[in-house]
Amino acid sequence: MSLRHAVLGLIAEMDGASGYDLLKMFEISLGNVWPARQSQLYGELGKLADAGLIEVAEEGPRGRKAYRITEAGRVELRHWLVEVPVKVGRRDEALLRVFFLGLAEPGEAQGYLRRHMEGLGEYLDELKVLEKNIDWGDDDLSVYGRLVMEYGKRFAAMRRDWFEWALREVTALDERE
Repeated sequence: MSLRHAVLGLIAEMDGASGYDLLKMFEISLGNVWPARQSQLYGELGKLADAGLIEVAEEGPRGRKAYRITEAGRVELRHWLVEVPVKVGRRDEALLRVFFLGLAEPGEAQGYLRRHMEGLGEYLDELKVLEKNIDWGDDDLSVYGRLVMEYGKRFAAMRRDWFEWALREVTALDERE
């Protein structure tokens, strides 16, 4: 996924959204699957406009611009959605470190696993709070946003449970020695 397509999708769903509106939507929705900083978002808006994929729908006070997707933008978004194969990410720095934890002291290895387990538990709690604070409706952003939210909760829970299991395994190994 690219920031380009995330922004295009939000503009298609939120016709007339400003950069600020899009940034807020990133924070409460896409930030859990594809985070973006303000400078990245505004930079991407400029690139999309230059490419003719979005246009300024209206300009307001203090230079506020509201954007809408162009027909070329819709074609590009649809192409990405249904025709471009998904690139599955295989890199996982946390698991790469787990692979080499035998090089650390047993207490350090256990601490590493415990921190991840606890951090994922905290992240899961944050997702649950966020989910309760969202005013879910029947619109596309709500329907598909709930699907992504559920994935995030399940994925975080699975990783937390795995780190808990790995901690038990490493602790048991240390106790045998």
